[in-house]
Amino acid sequence: MYPEDLIAPMRSELTTVGFQEFRTAEDVENHLKDHKGTTFIVINSVCGCAAGAARPGVRFALDQSEAKPDTLATVFAGNDRDAVAKVREMHMPYPPSSPSMALFKDGELVHFIERHHIEGRNAKMIGDHLVEVFQHFCK
Repeated sequence: MYPEDLIAPMRSELTTVGFQEFRTAEDVENHLKDHKGTTFIVINSVCGCAAGAARPGVRFALDQSEAKPDTLATVFAGNDRDAVAKVREMHMPYPPSSPSMALFKDGELVHFIERHHIEGRNAKMIGDHLVEVFQHFCK
């Protein structure tokens, strides 16, 4: 587990733009089990690609896209263990990776971005991709 004071600024990069934190498996399950609409969940991480590309790319997409998910949520790998495990269970068959991003529609996974789709890309590339995803699924 990472010290909370270490990751608090990383959490706030998403919560300050409207993301709610799912800290337990119950938070994830209770939200997705009967949810109608779209939910975008970011599995946040302390790694460099989360800081340099994933979180900035998400913020860029939210600024640029007319269509947005109904719910923005985040879990933190290395801290919110049960919540992360539940999201990973729900994004099967994709293997665990962090950072990663999952878009659910009516509780079903419709799009997933794995870590290897984040590494080596810049924030604008990730953001542009997310804008397309949001336009397709969040209208």
